[in-house]
Amino acid sequence: MRYDIPRIAIAALRGGSGKTILSIGLAAAWTQAGISVAPFKKGPDYIDAGWLAFATGRHCYNLDTYLCEPDVVRTSFFRHSQGSDIALIEGNRGLYDGIDLAGNTSTADIAKLIDAPVLLCLDVTKTTRTMAALVLGCLHFDPDVRICGVVLNRVAGTRHAGILTRTIEHHTGVPVLGAIPKLRDQDFPERHMGLVPTQEHGWASHSIRTSAAVVSENVDMHRVFNLAQPVSIQADQGKDSFILDSSFIKKDSVKIGFLKDAAFQFYYPENLEALEAEGAELIPIHSLEDKVLPEIDALYIGGGFPETHAASLTANASLRKSIFEAAHAGLPIYAECGGLMYLGEALILDGTSYPMCGVFPVRFGFSDKPQGHGYVRVKVEAKNPFFPEGLSILGHEFRYSRVEYLKEDIPMVFSMGRGTGIAKGMDGLIFKNTLAAYTHIHALGTPQWAPAMVNQARIFKESGKRH
Repeated sequence: MRYDIPRIAIAALRGGSGKTILSIGLAAAWTQAGISVAPFKKGPDYIDAGWLAFATGRHCYNLDTYLCEPDVVRTSFFRHSQGSDIALIEGNRGLYDGIDLAGNTSTADIAKLIDAPVLLCLDVTKTTRTMAALVLGCLHFDPDVRICGVVLNRVAGTRHAGILTRTIEHHTGVPVLGAIPKLRDQDFPERHMGLVPTQEHGWASHSIRTSAAVVSENVDMHRVFNLAQPVSIQADQGKDSFILDSSFIKKDSVKIGFLKDAAFQFYYPENLEALEAEGAELIPIHSLEDKVLPEIDALYIGGGFPETHAASLTANASLRKSIFEAAHAGLPIYAECGGLMYLGEALILDGTSYPMCGVFPVRFGFSDKPQGHGYVRVKVEAKNPFFPEGLSILGHEFRYSRVEYLKEDIPMVFSMGRGTGIAKGMDGLIFKNTLAAYTHIHALGTPQWAPAMVNQARIFKESGKRH
């Protein structure tokens, strides 16, 4: 593998500062100029990653040292940046924000791990000289983090940009490489914890073109590219055994269906690649259009926003019936968050009940505030098709849904060491070979999952019950 590929990490002082727009704009503008960009997203995020993938035309991989071991993260970065001219890593929250006093899992932590210089995106609304103090503080907080430049965001005009540029460069020595005006909300509408998924955004192509044009006009992209150079070349590859190669497909493949559409789109590329590497042929299923399940040996239902498509999901009664019957027939089904909600009895929206698949006796409502948001740690407490009892799993939650009704004494598999889960410190509803949880997992951090999923699919296939 090449270890000398140029790379740049886009960071900020806090969430909502504009680093996503800057990241998407840089990635899109470079791609339009014929530069091959390998996009990455720091942390457990699907929506921003989806936009970066859309902007570059290639998968966006997540870098997360909570979900995965650092050497696995580093090796994943180098492997997935192969064949590119530059790797772009979008950070999350503030540069030094992590899960503990040492700043572990922060954007700074990732930048040091992969030897990436940092481009700092600053929201400069109603401020001037104070920004120089903040940049100086970031420089001295951890000298091992190489802040190579600054881009100003939401500037009030050329005079405002000029004052900030002179002040920051004079007091910090860090070059100001651009000044971006405030974008209109309609170019990038926000929902919940991030941008609207590209699958739901009718103007996705327009938004990409807009961000590319804004960045091209207001950021010195040539200087940014030249600064995106590693100081040293990493000499070790890390644990290659944990990195998946989807080009290798084992014999006797099984068919695993996965819901992929506007309602369900939250899948880590590594998770799908892990299933393929274990011998699965992936069969995409459209929950809003397909009337019955195709011939498959297992089903994977990822997260998403089923609540925004509740009426359409309800209207497709034949597919809901097909999934219900498959679960009762013992088809291995693994579902996360939105998938969990889809397998329940109903979604309650503004007093209206929308029937779902009915595999589990649970109904879900929704809140304007997060009901589960952040990293989780669970322990497997009960027998299930996918994980050995006693296993500790690291994952995350992203949801605004809440449990409105849950049948008493319904069995659950996971106890929550960290996080919210479904109810009473538990997560992971179990019925026959179906397991559904709020917890999202990452295949590189939970390597037991994909082999177990494919093994269960093989058992089901050999049983002659293939759905």
